[in-house]
Amino acid sequence: MRELLSNYNPLIGEKLGTLQKSCRNLLSEEDIRLVEKAFTIAIQNGTPPETSSDVTPVLLPEQEVTRILDIAYIVTSEIGLGRTSLICALLHQSVEKEQIRLDTVTDIFGQKVAQILEGLKNISHIYATQKIVDSENFRKLLLSFAQDIRVQLIFLAEKLYALREAEHMPSGQQKALAQETDYIYIPFAHRLGLYNIKSEMEDRSLRYSNPDIYAEISRKLAESKDAREKYIAEFIAPIVEELNKRNIRFKVKYRTKTIASILNKMRKSQVEFEEIYDIFAVRFIIDSTGENEKPDCWRVYSIVTDKYTPNPQRLRDWISVPKSNGYESLQTTVLGPGKRWVEVQIRTERMDEIAEKGFAAHWKYKGGSSDSIIENWLNELREILESPEENAIELLDDLKLDLQDKEVHVFTPKGDLITLPAGATLLDFAYAIHTNIGGKCVGGKVNQRNEPLRYQLRNGDQISVLTSSNQQPKADWLNFAVTSKARNKIRQYLNEEINHQANIGKELLERRLKNWKIDFTDDVIRKLMQYYKYKFALDLYQGIAIGKHDPTEIKEILLQTKEEEKPATAAIPKDIRIHPKKISEDVLVIDKNVNNVDYKFARCCNPVYGDQIIGFVSIGEGIKVHRQQCKNALDLQKRYPYRIVQAQWTNEGAASYQTVLDLMGKDEIGIVNQITELISKDPRVTMRAIAINSGEGLFEGHITLLIDTAEHLSQLITRLKHLPGVLKVHRQDSMLEQ
Repeated sequence: MRELLSNYNPLIGEKLGTLQKSCRNLLSEEDIRLVEKAFTIAIQNGTPPETSSDVTPVLLPEQEVTRILDIAYIVTSEIGLGRTSLICALLHQSVEKEQIRLDTVTDIFGQKVAQILEGLKNISHIYATQKIVDSENFRKLLLSFAQDIRVQLIFLAEKLYALREAEHMPSGQQKALAQETDYIYIPFAHRLGLYNIKSEMEDRSLRYSNPDIYAEISRKLAESKDAREKYIAEFIAPIVEELNKRNIRFKVKYRTKTIASILNKMRKSQVEFEEIYDIFAVRFIIDSTGENEKPDCWRVYSIVTDKYTPNPQRLRDWISVPKSNGYESLQTTVLGPGKRWVEVQIRTERMDEIAEKGFAAHWKYKGGSSDSIIENWLNELREILESPEENAIELLDDLKLDLQDKEVHVFTPKGDLITLPAGATLLDFAYAIHTNIGGKCVGGKVNQRNEPLRYQLRNGDQISVLTSSNQQPKADWLNFAVTSKARNKIRQYLNEEINHQANIGKELLERRLKNWKIDFTDDVIRKLMQYYKYKFALDLYQGIAIGKHDPTEIKEILLQTKEEEKPATAAIPKDIRIHPKKISEDVLVIDKNVNNVDYKFARCCNPVYGDQIIGFVSIGEGIKVHRQQCKNALDLQKRYPYRIVQAQWTNEGAASYQTVLDLMGKDEIGIVNQITELISKDPRVTMRAIAINSGEGLFEGHITLLIDTAEHLSQLITRLKHLPGVLKVHRQDSMLEQ
C-alpha cells in the first residue's frame, strides 16, 4: 500500500488516513483488510493485488483517486455506512468502466457487494443515455434505488460530492444538476432522515438555480452573524446554569436555518429577511440512554419552559411518536429575550446521531438489523414503479410530495401506527392498509364518527375503514387522494377499465361494420373521431361501449355523402302519419295524411307520451323521435335543420314508454328499499332495472322504468324527491331537470 501511495501527492495518503479513522469504530481488522484491497483494485484500474508481479498496473490519475476517497468519506463519516457500502463506493468507478467484472467482485467481496455495484452501474448507464428529470428514465433510476437502500445512499454521496465540486462546471450543467437535486435527491435525503445532507443540498442547489438570491441572503446572514451569536449566548445562559445545578450532562449546539429554508419562509409569509426572527434553532443534546431517554428529555423541556414562555401550538413530540424516517426529538418554540421566538430542540446523543445520519444510524442502534419502516417503504416504492401504466412525470410529482411533505400519524382500530403525508385523506389510509381495501372503500369511522372518503386525517385519529363489494375506484378520487400509492392504484384501475371498455366498443363497431358491408379501416375511424371530436380512437371505442353513440347514427355518418349533406327538404314528405310498430292506436302525428312511415324513439333521451318532441329524418332508418330538450336533438337542429320535422302525440293509447332516472342522495340504511317500495306500489309503473353505487357517505343510482305519460313521470319524480335522504332526481341525458 505504501509503495502505491508513494506515486501520489502526500495529500492522497492523508485522505486515506482520515477515511480509515472515520470508520475505525465500524470495521474489524478483517474488514479493514478488505477495504484496503478494494482501494488497491480501484487505484490500479481494476487490477487485483494478487495479480502476477510481471504485470505492471496502470495507476488511476490523482484527481480520480481524490474523488473516490472524498465520496468514500461521505459514505462513512456523514452517512455512517459500514464495510459493504465503503467497498462499493471505492469500486464503483472500476465496475462502471468495466475494468473489473462483477463475477470477480463476487469471488473477492461476496454477492451483496456485487449486487449493490450492479445497481450503481445501472444508474450510471441511465445517466449516460439522456436526462433524468422529465423523462421515463426517472422510473428506471428509482427502480435501481429501490433494489437496495445502500444503492441510493452511495449515489446520494456521489451527488453531494458533485454539488460540492459544481463551481468548476459550466453554468448549464450547474442548473441541470440543481434541477435534479431539487426533484430527486433532496426529497430522498429527507425521506431517509439525512438532515445535514438534505440541508446542504438545498443550499448548494439554490446557489446554482438562483445565484443572485443566494448571494443576497448569504451576505445578510454573514452581516448578522455576530449579533446572532451574542443573542444565542444570552438565551442559553440561564438554561445552562440550571442544567449544571441539576447535574444533567449535556451539550449545546445551535444551527442557522439554511438559505433555502429562509427563502421559503420569506416567500410563504411574504416578508423580508429582516422580519424573520426564528433564523436559528438551539439544540440541547443530553447524555442519556435506554429507558431514561424520554423522561430526561421532558426534564430539560420543563427547565427551558420555566425560563421562557412556550408557544403551545409549536410543541412537537417526536419522542413518543417518531417520524417515519426515524427522527426523534422534542421541539418547542419559546419567547426569548427581546420578545424574539426561538426554536429549541431537545434530544439524546442517540437521537441526534439518527437525526444527522438517518437510517444508517437507525440500523446501528437496532443492532444492525433492517428497519421494518424503510423495508415497507421500499416494497411500496417497487410496487408503484413496476406499474407500466404510470406516467413518469405524474410519478415524479406524487413521489416528491410523498417523500418530502410533513407527516400525520394515525391509528388502526387495533392501535397500530400508520404514518402518511400531511393532507392525506381517509382514502389514502384505506390504500395504505391494502390496495383492495382502498378500491372498495366507501367511507370510515374516525374516532367513532362516520366520515367520507375526503376526510383529511389529523394526528391521533383512530380509523376503521368501511367497504362495499359494489364500490369501484372513480376518476374524481384523484382530486383528493394524496399518497403516490393511492393515486397510482386509482389511475391503474381507471386505465384498465378504459382499456376493457374500449376493447368491447371496438368489437361492437367491427361487428356492426361487417353487417353494414363497410370495411374497418383507419379512414372510417378517423371520420368517426372527427365527427365526435375525439383525439384518440380509445375514447371513441369507449363511447360506443357505454352506449354514448347510437349505432344507427354511426351508420348515417359513414354512409353520408357530400350530396346528402346539401339541403334536401324536397326529399322529406310534407304530410306524414306514423303508425307505431307495437301499439294498436296512432301515437304520433307528423303533419297529417301519410301512413306507414317507419320511426323509432331515440335511446339517448327516451321520449314519453306528453313530452315536447321533434322528428329527425335519418338515412335508411326512418324517423328518429327525440325530446326537444335532448342534447343530441339540439345539436341535430343546428347541424341539419333541413332534416327536422315537427312531431306531436295524437292520443294516449295503451303504450308504456321506457325512461331512465338518475338519483343521488345520502347513503343511509334502507334508502334503496324505500325507493323500490315507492315505485313498486305504483300500478302504472314497471321497474326494469336498478343500479346503485355508494361512496363518501352518498349514493348514486340509475333506475330504468316503463311508464305511460310524462305527466305521471313528473309526479313520480316529485314523490321520489320527497323521500328522506334523496337529494336529486332527474331524467337521464336531459339538459333540464324535471
